[in-house]
Amino acid sequence: MEYVACVKKHQLLTDSNGDFSSWDEHFSAPFDEPLPEIEARCCDQSVLISIHCEKKKRFLEKIISGIEKCHLTVINSNAMTFGNCALHITIVAQMGMEFCMTINELVKKLRLAFIFLV
Repeated sequence: MEYVACVKKHQLLTDSNGDFSSWDEHFSAPFDEPLPEIEARCCDQSVLISIHCEKKKRFLEKIISGIEKCHLTVINSNAMTFGNCALHITIVAQMGMEFCMTINELVKKLRLAFIFLV
């Protein structure tokens, strides 16, 4: 069984009840800041994470560190620049014994991590 979750820069977030609410209701980060697009796919104990974001120095190592804090072990990662300012990151990770969140929760947690990495 495969599960997919995706957060795009202009997409609304859902709360724990599945209700939609605007970004401004949850976060006070500046909205003019370019936001990443994050997609995660889960199959058995493997997770495939794709991130399209603004190119920033040392960003890949910071995001891998954040993923590992979610009890995922990074198996493989690939980062490609797209133009002068964009970065596409693909990460394959394995769920650890302590991993206990849904794929949707993982994407939301990664999204929040991006705010604090900037």
